[in-house]
Amino acid sequence: MINMRNIALTFLGCFTILAACSNSDDAEKPVVPVPTGDVAIYTTTSSLTRDLTRDAVNFSPKDNLAPTTITLNPAEQYQTMDGFGAAITGSTCYNLLLMKPADRHAFLTETFSDKDGFGFSYIRISIGCSDFSLSEYTCCDTKGIENFALQSEEKDYILPILKEILAINPSIKVIAAPWTCPKWMKVKSLTDRTPLDSWTNGQLNPDYYQDYATYFVKWIQAFKAEGIDIYAVTPQNEPLNRGNSASLYMEWEEQRDFVKTALGPQMKAAGLSTKIYAFDHNYNYDNIESQKNYPGKIYEDAAASQYLAGAAYHNYGGNREELLNIHQAYPEKELLFTETSIGTWNSGRDLSKRLMEDMEEVALGTINNWCKGVIVWNLMLDNDRGPNREGGCQTCYGAVDINNSDYKTIIRNSHYYIIAHLSSVVKPGAVRIATTGYTDNGITCSAFENTDGTYAFVLINNNEKSKKITVSDGQRHFAYDVPGKSVTSYRWAKSK
Repeated sequence: MINMRNIALTFLGCFTILAACSNSDDAEKPVVPVPTGDVAIYTTTSSLTRDLTRDAVNFSPKDNLAPTTITLNPAEQYQTMDGFGAAITGSTCYNLLLMKPADRHAFLTETFSDKDGFGFSYIRISIGCSDFSLSEYTCCDTKGIENFALQSEEKDYILPILKEILAINPSIKVIAAPWTCPKWMKVKSLTDRTPLDSWTNGQLNPDYYQDYATYFVKWIQAFKAEGIDIYAVTPQNEPLNRGNSASLYMEWEEQRDFVKTALGPQMKAAGLSTKIYAFDHNYNYDNIESQKNYPGKIYEDAAASQYLAGAAYHNYGGNREELLNIHQAYPEKELLFTETSIGTWNSGRDLSKRLMEDMEEVALGTINNWCKGVIVWNLMLDNDRGPNREGGCQTCYGAVDINNSDYKTIIRNSHYYIIAHLSSVVKPGAVRIATTGYTDNGITCSAFENTDGTYAFVLINNNEKSKKITVSDGQRHFAYDVPGKSVTSYRWAKSK
């Protein structure tokens, strides 16, 4: 049984780290002890009157007659959670490495430490370049798979940051995806096998399926040699996106054949336990009729399906209900949510708009539709949305923005808040459980049972006015005045 005093002390340690990194100039303020009680709480309002503020309440000694009671039902279980996090891109690492080491360590501790921070538990990285790398490259740009080697972006940027994060939280999961194969493996199309010397568009030449699978194996092994275990990969980031600055078009038939004839068998032969997730793109399959149900069509081929743990999705098109459709059709397969962005097009820095929408759409919206993990895009960009490259996203914001005049001042955006509200109370291995009782417009919630003997509960109040919500675990209950337009996260020990 976990000691709630330990939880309170953990939150207090996190509060100390926040002094260096929060939205306001907390460095000038004294550290205020966090209240302790039976239930530890985080609260953020869209107006930032509460900014991941710690609070605590005790269980009520009175009988529970409140009509606004939400009751946890641990007997009804759903998916097991893998974790929550953000992408560590070349741009993110560039910005982090321009910080003073002490400031960087404070921010990474605040973000990733399960003891002294919010406990982000999942990281996404690219295999070779992404559209937020410092240049276009792969790890085998000279023709011939024998020329494979990690490049300067991995060695000088990605690996140092990953190692610093893993020293803070060794249990972090890492998922990786390529934005493009080496250009010498590309053709214009499968009907026109003319080589294509372009980072953008093109298709993988089937003649190089085996070489490309070897590329994956060598890349995973190279990271392992650096002390980085790769938990999962997808065969291609956004396989239906021809236009990214680094991209490769890969229809479901191609992905099926690549996985079943090359990638799956080679990873198995190499003794790799790294999972493979299919697809890694939008809910609406970019409105390409022949590509709808992309992962499901691959699952229906038993030879390919045996190598796939499940499928990954982004939300740049379509509706998250597709997650439920896929789960119901293929309940034995896992689901991950691996990318979403904020930017100039969706009021990305306006927390009064984004916090509620992103919690409902990205955080609880994907979890309540069976996703085991939730990952947002760049962890950190600068206040000019960079570094970025022509052809990539020049209008994206990071989960946090760092001021490039001092590489110290950090502003947290909605994506940081939504991941922090999940990861602070819902730990890897937690099982999502059912709730019953009170429902209302604007109230959305998810409940979990952690492996350490605690319950976790995350609730959105998207109403203007506060609501007193009572939460019961079936044996004890507590009440909390949930502010209007806010997110609250709770964690408490199960009764003995």
